[in-house]
Amino acid sequence: METIRYEVSDDGIATVTFDEPGSPVNTMTLQWQHDLAEAAALLVRDKDRIKGVLLASAKGTFFAGAELKSVLKLKAEDAAEGFGRIEALKKSFRTIETLGRPVAALLGGAALGGGWEVALAAHARFAIDDRTIQFGTPEVSLGLIPGATGITKTVRLLGLMAANPLLVEGKLFGAREALDLGLVDGLADDAAGLRAQALAWIADHPDAVQPWDRKDYKMPGGTPSNPRIAAGLVVAPALLAQKSRGLYPAAQAILETMVEGAMVDFDTATRIESRKLAKTMVSQTTKNMVTAFFFNMNAIKSGKSRPAGVARWKPARVGVLGAGMMGAGIAHATASRGMACVLKDVSVDKARAGFEAVRKITAPLVAKGRLSEIQQAGLLNLITPTAEAADLKGCDLIIEAVFETRELKARVTREAEPMLAHDGVFASNTSTLPITGLAQASGAPQRFIGLHFFSPVHKMKLVEIIRGERTTDETVAHAFDFVTALGKLPIVVNDSRGFFTSRVFGTFVMEGATMLAEGVPAPLIEHAALAAGMPVGPLAVLDETSLGLSVHVMDQTRADMAAAGKSFEPGAGELLVETMVKELKRPGRAGGGGFYDYPAGEDKHLWPELKARFERSDASPAIDSLKQRLLYRQAIETARCLTERVLTSTADANIGSIFGIGFPAWTGGAMQFIESEGRELFISNADSLADRHGARFMLSSQVRDCIRGLP
Repeated sequence: METIRYEVSDDGIATVTFDEPGSPVNTMTLQWQHDLAEAAALLVRDKDRIKGVLLASAKGTFFAGAELKSVLKLKAEDAAEGFGRIEALKKSFRTIETLGRPVAALLGGAALGGGWEVALAAHARFAIDDRTIQFGTPEVSLGLIPGATGITKTVRLLGLMAANPLLVEGKLFGAREALDLGLVDGLADDAAGLRAQALAWIADHPDAVQPWDRKDYKMPGGTPSNPRIAAGLVVAPALLAQKSRGLYPAAQAILETMVEGAMVDFDTATRIESRKLAKTMVSQTTKNMVTAFFFNMNAIKSGKSRPAGVARWKPARVGVLGAGMMGAGIAHATASRGMACVLKDVSVDKARAGFEAVRKITAPLVAKGRLSEIQQAGLLNLITPTAEAADLKGCDLIIEAVFETRELKARVTREAEPMLAHDGVFASNTSTLPITGLAQASGAPQRFIGLHFFSPVHKMKLVEIIRGERTTDETVAHAFDFVTALGKLPIVVNDSRGFFTSRVFGTFVMEGATMLAEGVPAPLIEHAALAAGMPVGPLAVLDETSLGLSVHVMDQTRADMAAAGKSFEPGAGELLVETMVKELKRPGRAGGGGFYDYPAGEDKHLWPELKARFERSDASPAIDSLKQRLLYRQAIETARCLTERVLTSTADANIGSIFGIGFPAWTGGAMQFIESEGRELFISNADSLADRHGARFMLSSQVRDCIRGLP
């Protein structure tokens, strides 16, 4: 065996140790599956001299799960072969758990996905008491289902209702929660303690069997025939459809497997599970989500976009200029990771208001017990609200988060930058203004960089790092390290107006405004966006982000273009937004209303005047055509960003579009969406859209080459 070590000690304890050569983790490779079958056969052969079995790992983690590269190569016709392999793996699990000897798993580290399913092959599990270790079956987040007995066993261990969040939502849990759930039988401080507990358990349970193999077994909470369970199952599909909008087949497959499996015997249930997995894992949605949330995500987390050769860096003291919602959010993110923060505004009162906003952010965590009052106090003590620039002296990093006006940003830069520590970094939290231009106010443009946070900062994972023309690799690396230290996802982009995320986000909202300008009914526009998988409709987003701000950005763009001797030609969508703000006095939610009305104590609703002012009775296209426009417009602009080297990798493009813009997760991101459509089909469809709707859908020869040459 290449990936498993097997030995039986003189005292009758068989130890099956997972140890994939040349890999930091154990995965379910084909070789491992063959080795597991051989190990199961050896256990059967040696049964008479075995008193118990230990499942262990030679790695820092117990087991990492499936080997996912092979998933990307699967085609629809591979489903039958996949079913056979899944069934063969389950046969090995079944041989081990029905051996007639107690089996214990030693969880010295994380066990996720298929790794947790390996652990479930044991009758008992013992884990290291470490809050950083996680267990569970998060396959749904990759477009897959826990199909190696994970669904069947979790339902039989916990019942349908309790199993639902762990399976349908892919909720992870730690060792102590696993103990409370009854999924782990004991906790230990170290590997020796794990082994001692497991051996004691084996001695006390010589006749251990799985719960579902006992004659008196009853499913916790009841089967689907139970009236209380049945009542919940009536609404479950509708609730899932409302949440997933039918775009995530894995979640639907998990729910079906849970319910159908709960109505039959164990072996039949696992076959149902195998069929569902075989069908799911060959789908395009699965390939998309595995590409983005496993391979692209790992590329970013491993620092693929970080300049090499620069020592790791973490600021001890951070300054934040502007104590509004964004500045307060950055201060909270910084202090929550143990870094001291000076929060400056034009007055002490405004700075204190930002400080109190941080208290408000942390209050729900205290109420839920996820943060103690002592921890909250410690976090708040790291933040110093002030109106004095001198208090910034010695900061390793200063981030300005003031209003999006070039003159204001220049003024605060000149005031605060001299306070930086030697070789400190100055960053601008801007969403649209080019960094190279802002750096003109800096005395050290080589240490000036963009850090584009997203609102609300405490919920949004992405940070866009923008390199100016004179920004050095060392500065980029330091910014990357800071964002990583915050526990957020960094993508690195080159300078341009709007960079990547704001530029592409602008195409989404303005395409919605353009549709309205064409006379398309506003409710149809909003519904099309939701049906495509966007989190919010474009008109609603424009209201939330402020139509007035959009007009301000347009005015700034006009001024900048005029200064450069160029003209700015707004499109139909931009002109409609200008009309809403300047003529109709509808600047957005913060200004009392925009495309929507916001009556006190009631749900928001579309402004009734939209129908009379903009909609046309002859402009009600098919919803699929609107969905295509919204997705293609963003994907085309993303491809342009790659062509222009604003983006430098498809990983940054995909993760940035999902986490920064809200591009639908089922697509795997904007560039993976192009790949999943088929490169030539995408180009052909874009040409058709350009013919019908204009130059914004037109692909240059360079963009065509970029799409055809995708890795």
